[in-house]
Amino acid sequence: MESCSVARITSLGKLAMHRTYLCTLIFRTLPKMLGFTSSSLERFCKAEHVELQLTKKTTLGTLPELPPDVLMGIFATLEIPDLVRAGSVCPSWRSAYTSLRSLGQYKLQQTPCLLYTSKSTGESVACLYSLAEKRSYKLTLPEPPIRTRCLIGSSHGWLITADERSEMHLVNPVTCEQIALPSVITIEQVRPIFDEHGAVHKYELSWHTGMHDGYNSPTIFALDNLRHELHYKAYVFSDASTESFIVVLIHNPMRQLSYARVGDDKWTWLPPYDIYDDCTYKNGLLYAATATGEIHAFDLSGPVASMKIIMGASENISAGSAYIVQAPWGDLLLIWRIFGDYDLEPEPGASVFWQTGRINMYEVDLVASKLKAINSLRSHVLFLGHNQSLCLNAEEYPALKANHVYFTDDSFFWTTGLKNNHRDMGVLDLDDNSREEIISPHLCSNFPAPMWITADLRKMNLASVGAA
Repeated sequence: MESCSVARITSLGKLAMHRTYLCTLIFRTLPKMLGFTSSSLERFCKAEHVELQLTKKTTLGTLPELPPDVLMGIFATLEIPDLVRAGSVCPSWRSAYTSLRSLGQYKLQQTPCLLYTSKSTGESVACLYSLAEKRSYKLTLPEPPIRTRCLIGSSHGWLITADERSEMHLVNPVTCEQIALPSVITIEQVRPIFDEHGAVHKYELSWHTGMHDGYNSPTIFALDNLRHELHYKAYVFSDASTESFIVVLIHNPMRQLSYARVGDDKWTWLPPYDIYDDCTYKNGLLYAATATGEIHAFDLSGPVASMKIIMGASENISAGSAYIVQAPWGDLLLIWRIFGDYDLEPEPGASVFWQTGRINMYEVDLVASKLKAINSLRSHVLFLGHNQSLCLNAEEYPALKANHVYFTDDSFFWTTGLKNNHRDMGVLDLDDNSREEIISPHLCSNFPAPMWITADLRKMNLASVGAA
């Protein structure tokens, strides 16, 4: 799987063309690691210029030979596309790349990328647009084809997908690792319907919630259609206390919560509340925000999950989508994404749709159960969509614009119900509410809906998950 991943990334750019670029990264990083003074750094830079002229004529066999520990230290500062390419340059660089990964020393926080599909590529190909490099990569993902799946979430480098049988999988698009999640028929409201041969050929969806017995009679769905009604949004959270991974699913009816640890054989329902919009995981607690601004905290560590209402319905409720976000300075943020006017002149064949108009932001005081309105992120940025909501420090991510919101479409009605609609995605400037495109919308397929993902080369340790 790993060699496949390396080949897929390096094949998108000619390796010879990247050789000089990679050497440039090496020589930029090396003097700082060696603790050069400003005067010696100036001399080094002059030498670097000479060396880079030489690299234009260098063959693979005569690339600079640096000690493995120095190479590993340099590689640890590279984003994943550069790291993977560097690992394919020559045997010594490949060895440093492999050692860095196997020893678990590669922990660089990655700049989020936009993952999308395109009609111009194969059914199993996903495109990854790097904000850091302002270019796209094509990744061939494991079967079933990515263009036949619903993308219902991304967290910690993993996609959560629903296939044509409405079954869910975790997929790491960089390592090609794929993990089946508990069957959809183990969700509280879903019942399988068998054919005469004993095979599941339809699903029955009950409309009961923790507060209502059912406001409609159960509905029968074909295998591939249940996902368009059931799945709303999903997350993968790492639970350090048990060294396991928790998958949380917001699902219909009425956007309820269920969860499963990777390796479980069924989903566990979390009644009685509903209309959840977003979740995050902090200090062993699952925080979930509702469409009315309520914040609930779930402790999933015991044999039976417990829940506490942290904050009741907000007086600042707005018509839009709510998000709960961990801020780098330690606070929780409650964000509302407000939709603007409908597009009154859509392209022929496209339905009328709304666009993100503004963002309302609040700091959450968990002790006083109050919200404090803020009108600026200062040096920070938000990533909103079907991804785990993120707030990042732009000073640590040079490619990102401070006080901006990077967003993709995550309206349930548009992403699964009206698959041919244009997608609401872009970058919003919080200073003046102006917006710009990330990439041309004509490059992206409308289904599955594009989403943000933070690439990760680490593989999930299923042995420890099983032990937990």
